[in-house]
Amino acid sequence: MITELASLPPVSLLQFFLGLAMLMLGAELSVRNLLRLAERARVRPLIAGLSLMALGSSAPQLAIGLGAINADAPDLAFGSLVGGTLFNLWVTLGLCALIVPLRISPSVVRLDLPLVALTAALLYGLSMDQRLGSLEAVLLVAAWAGYMYRVTWHFKHAHRPVPRAPVRQRSALAAGLRLALGILALTLGSQWILTATVAIANELGLSERIMGLTLVAVCASLPGLAMSSLAALRGERELAVGNVIGATLCNLTGVLGVVVLAAPQGLSISPNSLAFDLPVLFVAALLAWPLLRLGYRLSRLEGLLLLALYALFGAHLVAFNTDMPLAMRAERLLLHYALPLLGTLVAMQAWRNWRRAGRS
Repeated sequence: MITELASLPPVSLLQFFLGLAMLMLGAELSVRNLLRLAERARVRPLIAGLSLMALGSSAPQLAIGLGAINADAPDLAFGSLVGGTLFNLWVTLGLCALIVPLRISPSVVRLDLPLVALTAALLYGLSMDQRLGSLEAVLLVAAWAGYMYRVTWHFKHAHRPVPRAPVRQRSALAAGLRLALGILALTLGSQWILTATVAIANELGLSERIMGLTLVAVCASLPGLAMSSLAALRGERELAVGNVIGATLCNLTGVLGVVVLAAPQGLSISPNSLAFDLPVLFVAALLAWPLLRLGYRLSRLEGLLLLALYALFGAHLVAFNTDMPLAMRAERLLLHYALPLLGTLVAMQAWRNWRRAGRS
C-alpha cells in the first residue's frame, strides 16, 4: 500500500492541494459576503444558511453529478450524492460541534430535521425498483421547490427582529459580486480536487460506487464543510447548522432530481446501494433528530460520536471491498469499543440534561 501511494502522479497531488487552497479562499469570500447581504436584507443567519448558503454548498454536487452522467457513470453520480449527505450529517456537523458547541433552533428540530428523515425515506421508496425515472425526478424537484417556498414563507412571517447593520450604499452589489466569486472558487476547487481524486482512486483500483460514496463525495462536500466550519469559527452557529440541513435537503431533492432528468434513460440504482447505502442514509437522518433534540444543542462529545460513525462507515466500505487488514481492525475497534463508549457517554449526558431541566 505504501508503494502504491508513493507511485501516485505528482500532477494529481499538486492539483489536489491547489484545489484545497481554492476551497479555503472560496469559503472565506462566501461566508463573509453572505453575512453582509443577510444583514442588509435583515435576514436571519439560519434562513440564509438554509437557502443561499445551501445552494452554494450544493453547486459542486450538481456539477459532479451532471459530469458523471455525461461520462456514463450512474453509480458515481448516485454514490456521490448519498455519500455527500452522510458526510454533511456526520462529518460537517461533528467538526463544527468540535469547534464550538452548536445551538439548534427549535424550528429546525421541529420541522427541518423531520423533513430530512422523510426525504431519505421517500428516496428509499422511490428506488425500490432500482431505477429513478422522469416522474420520480419531477417529484423530487417539486419537493425542493416546496421546501424553498416554506423557507421563504417563514422569513416573511417571522417576527423576530434582526438588527440592521450600517452598510455603505454600494456595498450590496460589491458583496454580491464577491459572493459569486467565492462560489465560483468553491466550484473550481472542488472540480480540481475531484479530477485529482479520481486519478488517485484509479491508481488504487477502487470501483465507481466506492469512489462516489467516499472520495468523490468528500470532495463535493468540502465547500460546505469549509463554509460551515468558517461560520462556526466566526460564532455564526445558526449559519453553520442551516447550511448543513439546507444542503442535505437540496442534494437529496433538487440536485438528484436534476441529475435524473439529465440522464437519458433515468438513473439506475445498484443492488448494493439499495441494500446498504440507502438504509444507512435513512438511519443517519433519523439519528440526527434525537441528538439535536437534546437541549437544542450539539455538544463536542456528540460531535465526536458523529465523526466516529462516519469513520465506521468508511472503514466498513474499505474493509468489505478491499480486504485491507488495517481497515478491518479499525472497523472492529470502532464497532466494539469506541462507539459503545461514546454512546454511553452521550446517554449519560442526556440524562443529566433531562434531570437538570426537570428541576428548573
